[in-house]
Amino acid sequence: MKKLIGTVLASFCLTSLMAQDIVMDGPDGKLQLAVFASSEAKPVYSIVYNGKAMLEKSPLGMATNIGDFTKGMKLTGHSVTPIDTVYGQNRIKTSRIHYRANELICNFENPKGQKMNVTFRIGNNDVAFRYSLPRQNGKGSVTVTAEETGFRFPQQTTTFLCPQSDAMIGWKRTKPSYEEEYKADAPMSERSQYGHGYTFPCLFRIGTDGWALISETGVDSRYCGSHLSDVTEGNLYTIAFPMAEENNGNGTSAPAFALPGATPWRTITVGETLKPIVETTVPWDVVHPLYETKHDYRFGRGTWSWILWQDDSINYNDQVRYIDFASAMGYEYVLIDNWWDTNIGRDRMKSLIEYARSKGVELFLWYSSSGYWNDIEQGPVNHMDNAIIRKREMKWLQSLGVKGIKVDFFGGDKQETMRLYEDILSDADDHGLMVIFHGCTIPRGWERMYPNYVGSEAVLASENMVFNQHFCDEEAFNTCLHPFIRNTVGCMEFGGCFLNKRLNRNNDGGTIRRTTDIFQLATTVLFQNPVQNFALAPNNMKDVSPVCMDYMKTVPTTWDETRFIDGYPGKYVVLARRHGDTWYLAAVNAGKEIVKLKLDLEMFAGKTVSLYKDDKKGEPQLVTLKVKESGKVQLEILPQGGVVLVNN
Repeated sequence: MKKLIGTVLASFCLTSLMAQDIVMDGPDGKLQLAVFASSEAKPVYSIVYNGKAMLEKSPLGMATNIGDFTKGMKLTGHSVTPIDTVYGQNRIKTSRIHYRANELICNFENPKGQKMNVTFRIGNNDVAFRYSLPRQNGKGSVTVTAEETGFRFPQQTTTFLCPQSDAMIGWKRTKPSYEEEYKADAPMSERSQYGHGYTFPCLFRIGTDGWALISETGVDSRYCGSHLSDVTEGNLYTIAFPMAEENNGNGTSAPAFALPGATPWRTITVGETLKPIVETTVPWDVVHPLYETKHDYRFGRGTWSWILWQDDSINYNDQVRYIDFASAMGYEYVLIDNWWDTNIGRDRMKSLIEYARSKGVELFLWYSSSGYWNDIEQGPVNHMDNAIIRKREMKWLQSLGVKGIKVDFFGGDKQETMRLYEDILSDADDHGLMVIFHGCTIPRGWERMYPNYVGSEAVLASENMVFNQHFCDEEAFNTCLHPFIRNTVGCMEFGGCFLNKRLNRNNDGGTIRRTTDIFQLATTVLFQNPVQNFALAPNNMKDVSPVCMDYMKTVPTTWDETRFIDGYPGKYVVLARRHGDTWYLAAVNAGKEIVKLKLDLEMFAGKTVSLYKDDKKGEPQLVTLKVKESGKVQLEILPQGGVVLVNN
């Protein structure tokens, strides 16, 4: 036993700089966290990776209605525990995760003797931390009025950020919904578009020293969703709570929780390259399932008429066409979007579901989140925000054999909205329903926390390309951002892979797609979501190359492993994912010149692979490629084009 304890303690690098300063390494020794409590008695921390500063001294603490835990804080003690665990997860970028970290718990006390703990988890490339409070002098609850939590970056840092929008603006007053446009490599001095800071996740390039991704995880009904403030003096970003105007002014911006209790985790992923950013699993490493399910949820592919055929297609006959199309493609699902309750009707829905099941296809149905925070008319409305009506509706859905719901148009990030997300998920699981969220916030560890959660939009998604040519023109740029930022922290229900050249019902009008067909195929790998509703249409069976349609019949939606290969946010990306024994490599190019790459692809070494590529005119080609035993492969990617490799 003594030998074992000595071995465990030797795995840490834990030193004391001063009486109240602690430095601790991650398991492999490259990431170093320092906690300081001696400067003006304001607790701060810093992060160094491989000898280079990723975060300079940044503030810790929070102000509450029962005490101030931001200044005059004394570090009274600490404890260290190694964490080494393996868990499985079937809805994220990898299916088996070996999580190793060193947990440091710092015990603080304010001048009134009130206690606050800060728990840090230090991995090889990740730091997660949160605050916890015991009961204080008989107090059993707390409201957090503000967080001091901050992230101070070195001077040479540039940013890749999505601005937080004004509240109660946009179509039917439905914002914010995480659908603003990113700027790439912007200086920290540039203010956010609306003056409200930036939505998570937030990517930073620390000059030539490395990269950092900031986000949060473990947000449930006991806290609000947060975001980053605009930068303040000294290159400091801080945690910002929701705007008072969100949810049409209903609900508080300040979160509250019972004591003892804890805040969500703030996460920081760092590295000299983008590899640890793309491959991180920290959003799921530090959370746990909130309930068990008795249901065996089946993930897969779907189609939906609304994305190209719009509202007029939500009728019985058009949905039959899409069900037939999904069946011909071998897809598991069809999503029926808004207005089904009036345009198809509840009585006929039973026969439509029976028809779909006779074709081997199951259905998802759309709902508005409803309530008092926007002006939405699309039905069904007023079903998801009331527990009595919601449970009755879900019981009816279960009786028909519906497999999932898509809930749209949420009102912001206040705690009461987080509670609604959780209530919908919990009630849906009681009735065997999977849940997709749309017009919503990002997931924050939800794939592991909620077993029936299968995706969130929270991105400038496919529908914007149908509505406005600008978003078609910017598709390649945005596609080259999401694998590094939005999709790396959670499922992204983009609803993409257009194979129509013109984005309308008859492929003869509307906005014009700028990217090649192979680019579109690549997005099926680049964008990760366990239930993928592709933007395909029945006409694609005749007017699209069989090369593409045959590929779309077999591409999976769940992955056992993800590897970053190459790329730069907003310019190009090369990513590989494994499903079982089959590797898919996808690459796209947002630039104006051909990208020529020499890659080391050991997963294809010595194998014969199918290479999907663009010819000189941008038309799809499928060729066979014999990869050398060295795994060395040379690829050329056309502007607005793509490449996909699949091992045979």
